[in-house]
Amino acid sequence: MPDMKLFAGNATPELAQRIANRLYTSLGDAAVGRFSDGEVSVQINENVRGGDIFIIQSTCAPTNDNLMELVVMVDALRRASAGRITAVIPYFGYARQDRRVRSARVPITAKVVADFLSSVGVDRVLTVDLHAEQIQGFFDVPVDNVFGSPILLEDMLQIGLENPIVVSPDIGGVVRARAIAKLLNDTDMAIIDKRRPRANVSQVMHIIGDVAGRDCVLVDDMIDTGGTLCKAAEALKERGAKRVFAYATHPIFSGNAVENLRNSVIDEVVVCDTIPLSDEIKALPNVRTLTLSGMLAEAIRRISNEESISAMFEH
Repeated sequence: MPDMKLFAGNATPELAQRIANRLYTSLGDAAVGRFSDGEVSVQINENVRGGDIFIIQSTCAPTNDNLMELVVMVDALRRASAGRITAVIPYFGYARQDRRVRSARVPITAKVVADFLSSVGVDRVLTVDLHAEQIQGFFDVPVDNVFGSPILLEDMLQIGLENPIVVSPDIGGVVRARAIAKLLNDTDMAIIDKRRPRANVSQVMHIIGDVAGRDCVLVDDMIDTGGTLCKAAEALKERGAKRVFAYATHPIFSGNAVENLRNSVIDEVVVCDTIPLSDEIKALPNVRTLTLSGMLAEAIRRISNEESISAMFEH
């Protein structure tokens, strides 16, 4: 069996190290930096010939820099005769542009990135909670899309929720919320229906379901600015919710996220470590992080040993 080796770019160094620790190994020796003009510089400083290589790199902000680091690392390893290269992308950037809406003149960037990765020699992709699962079909190589929900669910079961109800922040998240509700002792579910009556008029949030006197658990795949999430929490509290918790896999936290979360009525925001948090976010008392290192390490081990990934999520 080829030697398994882990390498990492500069996007998620702490997560990469945690994964390496879980696998009782060390990260490969690679110098990933910049030339004086800002171009990505990569040099692999150890033998990888015939190796089973895993590159851990989220394509989070700065998205373009991190994406280029990943593809240049892949090229360097491919030219060094690596046997198989798996791109471990905890957060897959550009995933939100996955279709042309009403034939608008816009790109499908998720497909562009998929083609980019395939063209440089990626043999396999391991990612977490793709924004749209059909993105897997944009690749011509196998894609393992694992779920952060077991880690989030384990935490939900430990924090002492009282009379909980799972809330989907929009219609598109109903499938995710229903799955969590079923695993959370088959609890009830509510849906927030967001509508904008007309242009330049604030969104109106209609809550489908009775949340009065209950602990509400908002679940989503990502939190960006947090604006919509915070408004959803306000609407839930206005309808009598006792406490509001927000769980999401990917903590993008861009724009006014710090201000929005600081002033929010959300009791706690729980996210995973697919994207590093800024010091400002870390300082917020209502934000907590869970690690996916154990789950990703197990997925890497299974891929390397040609074992089933889906078996990790069988209940």
